[in-house]
Parts: sequence; structure tokens; C-alpha cells
Amino acid sequence: MHTDTESCLRAVRSRDARFDGWFFTAVRTTGIYCRPSCPAVPPKPGNMTFYPSAAAAQQAGYRGCKRCRPDAAPGSPQWNERADLTARAMRLIADGVVDRQGVPGLAARLGYSTRQVERHLRAELGAGPLALARAQRAQTARLLIETSALPMADIAFAAGFASIRAFNETVREVFALTPTELRARASRTLPAGSPPGPGSGTAPAAPRPGGDGGGPAPATLTLRLPYRAPLTPDNLFGHLAATAVPGVEEWRDGAYRRTLRLPYGHGTVSLRPGPGHIACRLSLTDPRDLTGAISRCRRLLDLDADPVAVDELLAADPVLRPLVERAPGRRVPRTVDAAEFAVRAVLGQQVSTAAARTHAARLVLAHGDPVDDPDGGGLTHLFPTPEALAGLDPGKLALPRARRATLTGLVAALAGGDLTLDPGSDWRSARERLAALPGFGPWTVESIAMRALGDPDAFLPTDLGLRRAARACGLPPTSAALTARAAAWRPWRAYAVQYLWATDDHTINHMPEG
Repeated sequence: MHTDTESCLRAVRSRDARFDGWFFTAVRTTGIYCRPSCPAVPPKPGNMTFYPSAAAAQQAGYRGCKRCRPDAAPGSPQWNERADLTARAMRLIADGVVDRQGVPGLAARLGYSTRQVERHLRAELGAGPLALARAQRAQTARLLIETSALPMADIAFAAGFASIRAFNETVREVFALTPTELRARASRTLPAGSPPGPGSGTAPAAPRPGGDGGGPAPATLTLRLPYRAPLTPDNLFGHLAATAVPGVEEWRDGAYRRTLRLPYGHGTVSLRPGPGHIACRLSLTDPRDLTGAISRCRRLLDLDADPVAVDELLAADPVLRPLVERAPGRRVPRTVDAAEFAVRAVLGQQVSTAAARTHAARLVLAHGDPVDDPDGGGLTHLFPTPEALAGLDPGKLALPRARRATLTGLVAALAGGDLTLDPGSDWRSARERLAALPGFGPWTVESIAMRALGDPDAFLPTDLGLRRAARACGLPPTSAALTARAAAWRPWRAYAVQYLWATDDHTINHMPEG
């Protein structure tokens, strides 16, 4: 979009928050870059340059605006809508792959050479993977500086920097303040007792485990996850709460809570809907997991979606229009762990929601890793990994023989590396590999594509609930006819499914009480 100067100018002049994250506005006369919705007086058109990413603006020598904080804008919806190399790379970078494995690791995950990945990202985003990861590290560093009492040295390594010197230099270049000045400024601008602003929060310092040299200290942070309005949270949180696996997930005090298995350790998260943001409380055993944890929470709640584009297309259908107008901005409830969801999808084949939860809870108790809930709730385990499930005895599963074979086949494929389900997965290839496994029909494959892979065009024409809703709305109830009608909903068929499901008075479509 950054090449469409007229559209960018209109978005900046109207301070249109819908385009935050789509592009960034750099101002030549001030040397700063902003999000389109920046409340400052728009500069003259001749002084504006538009960039496709914060990293590109930073590489050009601009620093982030201290007023609109463009680094904290919602991510571009393109990376959740597309399945090409650039989108897959951006999802993996957001998950922290470059920080953990470098550019060669990113390229290996994508199945391309480092040169090809560099070329594609530079062509579309104006920056390579290192610069994009650096911009993300700067945002993580700012978040930790402003929201925690962690020592600066701990923050440097938690944010993914290789040295304290690189941390200091990057913070100065990106924010035009030293880390100490950034923390002091945050303490002055956030009055005591006031709620944290976007991307900010408060957290007490935690003791370092094992004393000196014992690794990064555990971290508990409270922050806000921004999203593009509108957002209707009832089916989103209702679905997560209704399908929650005991010990791994729970709904408590108006928030969805769950455990997280992360690259450096584990954690728990509490997510609560609020006006313009999701209140997020993260407790991490290793603060280096902050970037990945935030990315997974955003993916879980589909926060980087573009609801205006989705609703505009779906509302063009006279049957869907009243559903969209009644509750605009529905999201697709997704997952923090694609392998976990795939296992749960198999357990949920042809059984009720309650039965699927029971089966999953038994697996968790038998094979999940026990953890402590820092807030004294009911979170007791991490969901078991495919490797942990690879050795289970199928005869001990209270499942029909055919479904036992389906589950063990899936677990073997995941544990052996024959099947990869992660943010960088190729959606078409993953579908083909899933369909080749025993017991995987269209419903299971598309459920995983919708919620685990994040394909916005995944569709479930054989789902009984969807067919019942279609019949009630006057849509064709048969799978073939419904698929033909749904061609007009592409590429947003997964969202059409949410609107149709929501017509049913089912627990998953209502915000839980309490």
C-alpha cells in the first residue's frame, strides 16, 4: 500500500487507525516516522515518505514518534492473510525464529536459500530479515524497559540482543533516548494507579533464579494488545472457554487463561477483552520468550485481522449482511500451538465438546508436564508434546480403534518431522500431508487449516453446525451447494463460518459469566 501515495495521504489526513501497521509515514523535516493515526498535525505532503515496515523507516534513519509509538501498532494483516514466502517469513520472524536461529535458520524453515529470503523481503518490505528482527527486538526492549523493573542487562538478552552494546545502540537509534531515559520518561508519563497504555504496563522485579549467573529472571508483565476495530468478542472468547482443557486452560474472573510451552521455558497468560485492546498478563519463566508469547497470543485471538475488509466483502451477500451488521468484527479463534490443536481436533472427531475436553484432559494428566500457576488458579499442566505422546500405549486410550490409529499416526508424523505445523508452514503442503494420514477427512483437515495454520479461507461445508445454520438462514444445506455459494465469500470463508456458527444458541457463541 505504501506505493499508493494518494491513499496513504488520505489515511494520514483522516488519522485512520484502520491502516496502522499497513504502512508508516516518515517526515523528512523532523526525522521521525509515525503510524497513520498519529494525533499530531499532519505534515505537508512534500515532506512525507511512506514505508512498508518500521524496519525500513529505521534503516532510512528515522526514529519512532514518541507520541503515537508506531512500533506498537497492530501488525500488518497481510501476514495472516497470505501464504507466500514473504508472509510465511514474517510470521516466523514474529515468532522469534531469527533471534533464536539466525537468518540461516529462518531460510531452512522456509525451504529457501538465505539469498532468496533476503531478496523477497527487501523487495516487499524494504528491509531484510535481520533489520526486521532488529525492529522487533527494539519493540520488545521498549516494552520490558517501560513495564518491568528488570535490570537493563537482563532486558538486553531477554529482548534477543547479542550484547549490551548492541542493545544500547539500537534503543538510542530507534527511540532517540537511552534505555535509562526511556524508563524515566515512562515513569513520568504514567501517573500512579493509572491503567497502562498501549504496549505498556507494570511489573515487579522478580528474584534471579540461582543467584548470579543463574539466567534471566522470571518476568510477570501486564500489557495491552491492540487490534483494529471493530471486534466482537463473544464467539471468540466463548469458543476458547467452552472448549478449554482442564489444567491447561480455564475461564476465571472474566478472563481466558492458559499455559504456554515456549522455546526457552514456559508461562501462563491471562487475556481479557477491553475497549480497543486485549488486557494481557504474562508470567514467563524466561523473559526471552516475551516476543514469541505475544506473537502467539495475537495469533490465538486473530488480532492482526482486517475486520473492515472482511466485513465489507461478506456484507455484500444479502444473507450474511444482517449477521455482519448485528455483530461486526468477528474473529477466528485460533491456537497458540498448532500441534496441540491438531491432536485436539482428532480427539474431537464425531464427539461432543464435553467429550473432546475429557479425552484431552486424560492425555494432559498422563503425559503433560506439571507446572505451578503463579496466580493460584487451576492451571496445572502444559499440553503434552508430540514427542511425549509418541510413546503412549494406544490400548489405554478410551477411543474407538480407528480414532486411536488416527491419533497415533498424527503423533508419529509430528514427532518424526514428516508433518510440520507452525507459523511458517505452507498451507497447501500441510493440507496435503494431513489428508494423506489415516482417518483425516475434509472436516479435520479444514479445522486444522482454519485454527492451527490460520488460513482465512478455510471452509467446513461438512460441519453439521454450519449446515444447520445455513439451512436456518436460507442458504443451501448440502455440502456441494454450500461450497458453490461460498465462492463469493473468498478469501474470507473462515470468517463467514464464524458468522453462521454464531446464529446458533450454543455455549461457544456466548461470553462466559464470572
